[in-house]
Amino acid sequence: MRRSRRALRIWALCLAAAGSASVAAACPADLDGDGSLTLFDFLEFQNLFDAGDPLADFDGDGDLTLFDFLAFQNAFDGGCPAGVVDVQLVGRELSAFPYIEIVDTFVVGQSAFLGIDPSSFPGLVGRELDVFVVEARSAAEWDADPTLVDARLSGTQTILFAGGSLMGSVFALNSSPLLSPPDTDTRAAAGYDVVVDVDRDGVLSDGDLIDGAGDETGIWYAKDLTRLGPYGRAPSVDYAVSWPGLPSSRLRQLVMYPDDPSLTDMPVVIIAHGNGHDYRWYDYVQQHLASHGYVVMSHQIDTIPGFVASSDSMLRHADAFFGGYETFVPELAGRIDTSRVMWIGHSRGGEGVVRATSKIVDGVYMPQNYSLEDFRITSSIAPTVWRATLSQIHGQTYHLLFGAADGDVSGAPHRDDRQSFQLFERGTGIKQVTYVHGADHNDFNCCGFNDFTGPPGTAIGRPEAQRIANATWLALAERYLKDQVWAEEFIWRHQDSLQSPSIAQSSTIIREHNAGAGVGGVIDDYQSQPSATVASSGAAVSFDVETLFEGKLEDRNTDFTDNPSDPMNGMTRASSAASDDSAGVVFQWDGADLGYEWALTQTQRDLTGFNSLSLRMAQVTRDALTIASMDPLSFSIELVDGAGASSTLSTGAYGVLVRDPYQRTGFGSGAGWQNEFETIRIRLVDFTRDGRAIDMADVRTIRLRFGPSFGSGEGRVGLDDVRLLP
Repeated sequence: MRRSRRALRIWALCLAAAGSASVAAACPADLDGDGSLTLFDFLEFQNLFDAGDPLADFDGDGDLTLFDFLAFQNAFDGGCPAGVVDVQLVGRELSAFPYIEIVDTFVVGQSAFLGIDPSSFPGLVGRELDVFVVEARSAAEWDADPTLVDARLSGTQTILFAGGSLMGSVFALNSSPLLSPPDTDTRAAAGYDVVVDVDRDGVLSDGDLIDGAGDETGIWYAKDLTRLGPYGRAPSVDYAVSWPGLPSSRLRQLVMYPDDPSLTDMPVVIIAHGNGHDYRWYDYVQQHLASHGYVVMSHQIDTIPGFVASSDSMLRHADAFFGGYETFVPELAGRIDTSRVMWIGHSRGGEGVVRATSKIVDGVYMPQNYSLEDFRITSSIAPTVWRATLSQIHGQTYHLLFGAADGDVSGAPHRDDRQSFQLFERGTGIKQVTYVHGADHNDFNCCGFNDFTGPPGTAIGRPEAQRIANATWLALAERYLKDQVWAEEFIWRHQDSLQSPSIAQSSTIIREHNAGAGVGGVIDDYQSQPSATVASSGAAVSFDVETLFEGKLEDRNTDFTDNPSDPMNGMTRASSAASDDSAGVVFQWDGADLGYEWALTQTQRDLTGFNSLSLRMAQVTRDALTIASMDPLSFSIELVDGAGASSTLSTGAYGVLVRDPYQRTGFGSGAGWQNEFETIRIRLVDFTRDGRAIDMADVRTIRLRFGPSFGSGEGRVGLDDVRLLP
């Protein structure tokens, strides 16, 4: 019920008589913003309440009642914690709610925006605030020197925080080229903390807001990852090794490394070629990574007998290198960190690196000069897939690079030896995909023949494909060999959200990321509970989307022609082997608003310990509904709590769209190639923006909403790996 104005005055006067408390200026109960809790804050609350202002809705139920007064009273009585306010503030500007997407990483030339949610900081509304972008400091460094020194040429900026809604509370951060390291800098990215100086005293102090508190960095600005790094390349060294089991014709190794004798503890990248390829054909990536501080060795392998012999060569070449590099390249003696290694293989070599992992895990090969744990990341370029029972990446961190116009390892239907994504699906650790439209098999080496097989005019060419490859491998190396957290967003974020500026905007890159088995709270990975109404987590599933089918991600015939009897058409993620059990669900909608939802179990409902909701989705190739739109798809995600309050976000607002398949022809009628899953992540805090009244500790339903009211009017999609991430 509502209280009269007179009654509120009485409540205010009585409570104000209890005294005042010194608080941080960002305290929600400090409505007049003077830094202390007094009678005037009660009077301001009364004015807001009488005016029907949402800022008086302290209990967040969307209605102004006595309970808002009680909630305000509790906030007043509790005071506010002293200290700076740790909050994520910086991201990408969006044209629709939530108006800002919080992200950690930007690339040179990309604009960053500051967003302050008025519902979280009502005491700051109407005030001028100073904003600083400061070179990142650790907690100890902030304690030693809290002085705010802006890193931008433009210096500190002042904003007027007018309040209202988040739509009017997003501000462009004035930036300059100094934010991104110059090419001569040894860092690939520079870190910054962003501070809102509430009291405008030029010092980080109580009540100020900071994105980057403690030892965490607020934001990162990366270089153009396609460009050469700060180190010159020393003369390459080409030599022959000797190791038991290596054929005499397959002994060559080629090493490139930075021309800087002061560098020590350098990580290592090892590259294996494909069948008919040459170990010298990967000099483009060797030069690129060497210029950024990595030692890169490419070697011959025995590909003609097949992937088993390829893996034998790789295992033995690694032993030969780590056991003898100080002899062959004496300039590197004592300067390599042999515990930080990336393995890259192409084609038969791409399957070879996976099979090599299996051999070590299974005890078939016992390395003498390294261990499997030394290989932090394994990357396959268009790998062959000959034996499901042999080629297993197990729990190793894995990456797959694939060109959609590959004329060799093509991804053709029911050609298990050509369906590279099977290797990805078998992994149980962290795994990621970079799928490039218009790239062919040999675009990722210097000199193989052109086997482009795709629509005329869509070939991106070898230089562009190699720019994409170089940027991707540098991000992987920085993330997994140097533990640089900023690089991870280059691996999973949507291309339109984060991309090196030298990569053409017309190039299409699909990114897919899976955090690994057991990470986060899995809602549904479709690996158990084959019933369409029960999720793998035990959550109840309900839906009114059409023609739903749950099962193995396997195209079951020999063509990509649309066929109702083959609901998993275009899925090349699992073979017919029983050991390939990757599963998902497909369904469609056509002009109507429909949905697919999970009723969370009692133990799943508290989402407050998670950061984001993640899923992967693909349009189904050559389906009539896919052809009808021939556009990227959008949809909405809704959360509903135990009281029935809900909050809905559109993926279209983020520009995160499920793109239509590469329009390659062959293997049946129509156009469209294998289904292209891509990762979609939405931060859970966005569901609570602008004071949306949803209890994130008691979320009962996660609902995907499709149709003209929620995004694209029609479509047919595949869905998998729905989970909450920390």
